[in-house]
Amino acid sequence: MTIRRVVPNISSEAVQESRDFYTLLGFEEVMNHGWIITLASPTQPTAQISVMTADRTAPVNPDLSVEVDDVDAAYEAVLKSGAEIVHPLRDEDWGVRRFFVRDPNGRVINVLGHR
Repeated sequence: MTIRRVVPNISSEAVQESRDFYTLLGFEEVMNHGWIITLASPTQPTAQISVMTADRTAPVNPDLSVEVDDVDAAYEAVLKSGAEIVHPLRDEDWGVRRFFVRDPNGRVINVLGHR
């Protein structure tokens, strides 16, 4: 399994203000669904940060997103490990397949792959 990118997720009620702030550091908006925006470096496109109000389909906001090349294999590995699945594997309307798992530190990880 290959990791494609890792994105910190910031929960915030100040999404637009956060966008404005991070653009001062050189980030550019690359995705905006209203409830979540993703900002990326124009020279290092996998250097990203997301800011969200509330996840649209999950019970909690994830702390971190990890994009992998085979989300189904990642899900099977996590299930076999006995780790807590916070949000089951599912296809989302915006073109990703994902699940949430809790890491040993209690952080919620959004593991995803693009369809």
